[in-house]
Amino acid sequence: MNKKVALACSICMSRNYTTTKNPKTDSNRLEVRKYCKHCSTHTLHRETK
Repeated sequence: MNKKVALACSICMSRNYTTTKNPKTDSNRLEVRKYCKHCSTHTLHRETK
């Protein structure tokens, strides 16, 4: 079963995106480079708790 997770910007810590992942197949935290509207640049977004 997929779990909904929030992605937060690693620079300004704002939670900009939500996505789903399967915790059985991927136990590590998700890290994706995405556009942050607060920083106005592409930054690394990490999965939050």
